[in-house]
Amino acid sequence: MPHSAPAADTRLGHRLLAGMACAALLACAAAPAQAEDNKAKAARFYEDALSRFERKDISGSIIQLKNALQADKTLLPVQLLLARALMADGQVAAAEVAITEALRLGVDRAEVVQTLGQALLAQGKHEQLLEQARMAPAGLPNSVRLQVLLLRASAQSDLGDPAAALKSVQEARAIDPTAIETWLAEVGIRVRGRQFNEANAAADAAIKLDPRSAEAYYQRGSVAHARGQVTEAMKAYDTSLSLDPGHYESRLARAGLNLDANRNAEALADIAEARKLQPREPRAAYLQAVLADRSGDRPAARAALSQVTALLDPVPLDFVKYRPQMLLLNGLSHFALDEGEKARPLLEAFVRAQPLTPVSKILAQLYLKAKDPDRAIGVLEAYLRGIPGDSKALVQLATAQMAKGRPARATQLMQEALRARDVPELRTVLGVSLLQSGDGTGARSELEASFKKDPKQLQAGMGLMALYLREREPAKAAEVANQLLRNQPNNPALLNTAGVAKAEAGDFGGARRAFEHALAIDKTLTASQLGLARVDIATGALHAAEVRLKTLLKADERNPEVIYDLAVLTMRKGQADEALNLLRRAADVSPKGDSRAQEAIIEYQLRQGRGVQALEAAKVLLAQAPEDVNYLTLYARAQLASGDGAGAKLTLTNATRRAGYGTFALTSLARLQLAANDLDGAGYTLEKVLSADAQFLAAQALLANIETRKGDFAKAEPRIRRIISQYPKLGTGYGLLGDLASARRQPAAAIDAYRQAHKVEPSVGTALALINSLGAQGQVQEARNVADAWLKANPADGQIQRALANLLARTGDFARAKLAYEAVVKQTPDDVEALNNLANVHLRLKDTRSAISTAEQAVSKAPTNPIVIDTLGWALFEGGQTDAALAKLRDARLRAPSNPDIRYHLASVLVKQGKLTEARDELTTALRDYPHFESQVAAKALLATLK
Repeated sequence: MPHSAPAADTRLGHRLLAGMACAALLACAAAPAQAEDNKAKAARFYEDALSRFERKDISGSIIQLKNALQADKTLLPVQLLLARALMADGQVAAAEVAITEALRLGVDRAEVVQTLGQALLAQGKHEQLLEQARMAPAGLPNSVRLQVLLLRASAQSDLGDPAAALKSVQEARAIDPTAIETWLAEVGIRVRGRQFNEANAAADAAIKLDPRSAEAYYQRGSVAHARGQVTEAMKAYDTSLSLDPGHYESRLARAGLNLDANRNAEALADIAEARKLQPREPRAAYLQAVLADRSGDRPAARAALSQVTALLDPVPLDFVKYRPQMLLLNGLSHFALDEGEKARPLLEAFVRAQPLTPVSKILAQLYLKAKDPDRAIGVLEAYLRGIPGDSKALVQLATAQMAKGRPARATQLMQEALRARDVPELRTVLGVSLLQSGDGTGARSELEASFKKDPKQLQAGMGLMALYLREREPAKAAEVANQLLRNQPNNPALLNTAGVAKAEAGDFGGARRAFEHALAIDKTLTASQLGLARVDIATGALHAAEVRLKTLLKADERNPEVIYDLAVLTMRKGQADEALNLLRRAADVSPKGDSRAQEAIIEYQLRQGRGVQALEAAKVLLAQAPEDVNYLTLYARAQLASGDGAGAKLTLTNATRRAGYGTFALTSLARLQLAANDLDGAGYTLEKVLSADAQFLAAQALLANIETRKGDFAKAEPRIRRIISQYPKLGTGYGLLGDLASARRQPAAAIDAYRQAHKVEPSVGTALALINSLGAQGQVQEARNVADAWLKANPADGQIQRALANLLARTGDFARAKLAYEAVVKQTPDDVEALNNLANVHLRLKDTRSAISTAEQAVSKAPTNPIVIDTLGWALFEGGQTDAALAKLRDARLRAPSNPDIRYHLASVLVKQGKLTEARDELTTALRDYPHFESQVAAKALLATLK
């Protein structure tokens, strides 16, 4: 705007400013009145909230208190009442926040310390209650200090320090010997320590102080209840409720006693009253579920159990870890709802607190279902030390030992149990254990005896069927199946199992008839329809299988088994991409705990050399069960495939700690540890294997390999000689001898040993070792001859084709190397390593266009792999595309800062673009930190030009 603006405009501006000033003054004048209105409004909300709180309208009180805070956030009474209301509503974390805000606003801690302590306890923050300065008893008024000491006693008792807890109670009692709360607090501490006489004395002292205390009579009842004195407990609960019909704990405890005594009507009345008193309390809902299940109303039972889990699931485990009853309720509810993954951590926490209860058997059952026999064994052995005669626990322990690969121990357990009590169930497990231990005769005898004594024993019958099929006696297996079916002729599940057994035995016609019979009884039985589809796939009737599976899928688009089998069929037809999509779909709809589809995805990605994609899929799996050994193993394999050796090392260490003593599983883990270059970890794992089976060949061979790699030749050589002596017709020992000679820098001896290994046991492994050894010593022609001979007999062998290509590239025969790599890529188009090597060969042949195209293919399949990104960047640079090259090489450098060749490539492009200081820094770091690398000479020369 020009400076010579009209005067009228200026005057208008002055009038506007004056008007704004007046408005501001009016606003300032109105502010006190507005503030007064807000405070008055907040006060009204507070008073209404207080009234609602006193009427036990907790939710209404909370709403009004929040309204008060909207009007005025500085009112301390609002914060304090909100904390109490939130506590009453079970929102303990929010209550702690409200108290903390009140303290910030300046409230005296004596006003809030008791509620704060209750909030901390409810959240499982016991250590904070004992350690925080704001919770210290010192300096508080006596009445408040007494309550804080009792809170400390509760925390100390929960943390397993009863002596400290009783000391806190005694300090509280010294403040006021007439305070009934001190005696009531002592009861719980004494009961937990099974000091029932002292607990009873404390309850009596409380009653003496206040004969009309409902809580005191409840505590007396709880002592009797814990002692199994049902009559005395019932009498005490009755008295408590006569004094206070609203005493929730007494009402609930009496309902439990009535349930135990099958007084269902009385139990129902107490449960209904308890649910009226506290609708959001889960224990009454659980008792209601028990009652509904007892009356046969399964839907009502499931609904009540779902209410329990809905109430308790949002509460973090830390909040309830010191409340065993809540842990148990939630765990049992999830177990009854067949939600084992959710039940397991809850029941684990309960069993840690109370190991000698039948809950140990439920937890063991979950472990066995999750294929974790080690944990099942641990929990059962601890339980049986306290309750040695429990036959069900013994059967479970024997089953776990068999799952662990220790049938001899299982046999011993069952034989000991049978000496005390001869029942068919024990003989069945004994038979199965003998079968696993290789004693087919003994197993047959026990299973036949058990089945003869009780032909309705499904487990014995199924064990016999498996035994007869293994011993090629299908007629006898069918006879057992028929006998079982005579007792349960309309059991489609049994027919389905018989069909599975026949199919596994190769009797596809019999399997088909069994499945069809099952479907004639129940045409909706998906398992039998799937069985028929699997028979179709096994017999090559792929079209029939496809029609059957698609019909099933149309009926249930989210059935994971159907989708998975359709993926298997599609893969069988050679349609890999479509099969992968189906596997992903199956994984998405699979229930928790069913990881078959996700595992298949990981395996497929690993087979295709897609480490990054495999790792992403493995992360999904591991998040479901972070301690599962199989999941950890798959995750480690994916880490190795994606180049994260350090991460794989940590993952495998975790897996070996949890793997128990299974020889095959541990040996597989040791192999992966070797791949991660964790020699010490692999050695430890193999020693663990050999402590269980000193003659296990695979472990002995791997340990010899480790000793060789570590330079411990004095240990390695005698071990290798023993292997050759014991297994002269296997190539294993000779191959190890070749490795030892190579480590000793005796190349001629190494080649001789590898030749012998390949002679006695020709394999891909022996061929690779011989080819690489010959190539390293310049005996290229013989190495080519070995490779060509193997490929003539095995033209589709990608490993040898790759080894030949690598050999040709190393020896400078880039034209033949190009052909060999192209053959590998033709066989496995997604092989990133082969594509990357082929791109480098194109560069050596000065074919930059082909190098760029091939490197782009590699990057498209492994977009985060720094090696292939580097290759593409260097190819772009060689092709004159400097800007594009710089972007790729910066990316590669950030992903792999410890790779000096990438630093050299980046520096070369930086020099080309005139960024000399940055280039100098990259080269200096590479040459200073990495004394030996492929581009070292070129890097030194380039750096010299920059000085």
